Amino acid sequence: MNKKSISQIKEELEQADAAQREVLCELYSSDDRAGVQKLISAYRKKKEALQKERMRLEGMRSYEHKYSTYSLICGIDEAGRGPLAGPVVAGAVILPKDCEILHLNDSKKLSPARRELLYDEIMEKAEAVGVGMVSPARIDEINILRAAYEAMREAVANLGVTPELLLNDAVTIPDVSIPQVPIIKGDAKSVSIAAASVIAKVTRDRLMVQYDEILPGYGFAQHKGYGSKEHIEAIRRLGPTPIHRRTFIKNFLV
Repeated sequence: MNKKSISQIKEELEQADAAQREVLCELYSSDDRAGVQKLISAYRKKKEALQKERMRLEGMRSYEHKYSTYSLICGIDEAGRGPLAGPVVAGAVILPKDCEILHLNDSKKLSPARRELLYDEIMEKAEAVGVGMVSPARIDEINILRAAYEAMREAVANLGVTPELLLNDAVTIPDVSIPQVPIIKGDAKSVSIAAASVIAKVTRDRLMVQYDEILPGYGFAQHKGYGSKEHIEAIRRLGPTPIHRRTFIKNFLV
């Protein structure tokens, strides 16, 4: 009987599920063709990488496991404390206990393309997602820390359900009656907080891209309102816009 071609074996491996693929790899392991061995090696490397990723994610569920007696655990994080322009945005996310979202991590450690993909997956899989947003004018009025707290409270209120526990990235939110657990660098230690960080970051970044179309010349789509050299030069050349935080840019105005 003629051997299957390498392309046929490749197609067979691609169409198989994980268990079937393992059987096929074992079946073709004695095939001495370099192309077949390359296919088997590639799939085994993918399996190893997947196992490693699942172990990393399991490590990020330590707080979710610790507080597993709570049914509705909500992760909270914000984006946009540091920029010179635009709102501060908070995300609140409740994930199902058995939820797996591969490559979920602190949004700052992810590429923009990866964040966009994860945003869609979180929105699809989460039990509830809430977003809170506080304007530059309000930031100037009450300061950025209070504004961030306000955005977080709004995000929780917009969930549509009441969480039983909040896992927060480093802070304890004032005027919230729900039990809270502040976690230093929580967006890298909790899947719930990481999910919230992605929601907050992507929501804010998309908004800054829209602002770039309305207020051209400042480069909002590129720097997202942060204090890059180009942004500061644009403020000095063109003057501030309605979305600039006056308390943040006062030293750049002549």
